[in-house]
Amino acid sequence: MSKETISQIKEHLQKISQLDDPYIQLISTDSRKGVQTAIGQFKRRIIRQQEAQAAFKNRFKYENHYWQSGCKYVAGMDEVGRGPLAGPVVTCAVILNADFNLVGVTDSKQLTRHERENLYLKIVDEAEEVSIAVNDAPVIDKLNIYAATQDAMIRAVNQLHHRPDHLIVDAVPLKINIPQTTLIKGDQKSISVAAASIVAKEYRDHLMRDYDYVYPGYGFAQNMGYGTKEHLMGLKNLGATPIHRRSFNPVPKYLK
Repeated sequence: MSKETISQIKEHLQKISQLDDPYIQLISTDSRKGVQTAIGQFKRRIIRQQEAQAAFKNRFKYENHYWQSGCKYVAGMDEVGRGPLAGPVVTCAVILNADFNLVGVTDSKQLTRHERENLYLKIVDEAEEVSIAVNDAPVIDKLNIYAATQDAMIRAVNQLHHRPDHLIVDAVPLKINIPQTTLIKGDQKSISVAAASIVAKEYRDHLMRDYDYVYPGYGFAQNMGYGTKEHLMGLKNLGATPIHRRSFNPVPKYLK
């Protein structure tokens, strides 16, 4: 039996990252329930980390393919805000390099607000380049939401300092003279698309929280412009704001 206390063993286990570490063999015969519980927790933690690392590596397969094919700059692209009744559509292009190792980067919808905020800052810091383009409600009403999204995506690409050799785009094909791969649910399949989705969502969420101060009564800080009960009640009581999309039902009913 180990002479260490259970607290000391738990502290030691936090410093280990391999299931076959000799220390695990050393304490495995310790019959204390607390030690066996700690070993079980350690093994589950390491397995989760290994699974996350494997999933992360798999989400890099498209980027690795194009890098190995001779592409120097591969940009992942995504958008946020096609469905809301209010606010802009925000698009983002992200160029990563092979050293990028933020394992937590995945589909932004699978992350908590706190996780997205932390990853947003790290992505902007560690990416080769990040570009954001926005189209507001009047442009959406003029072009339609699909065309407005495409327009913003193309501007995000054209704003990049490094001209991409290949684009990986989430669901929206672009009329631009750059080879591209369009993926359904691309933010779950490509790490650079996932990074773009996180940056775009955080950028738009911050905008909507700012709009909540400018136009209170609609719940923009919580619903981000989507047609929730609180939002629809705000439209009924207060009418439409300048950031509401006139081409989206039921907004036209509340124009004053």
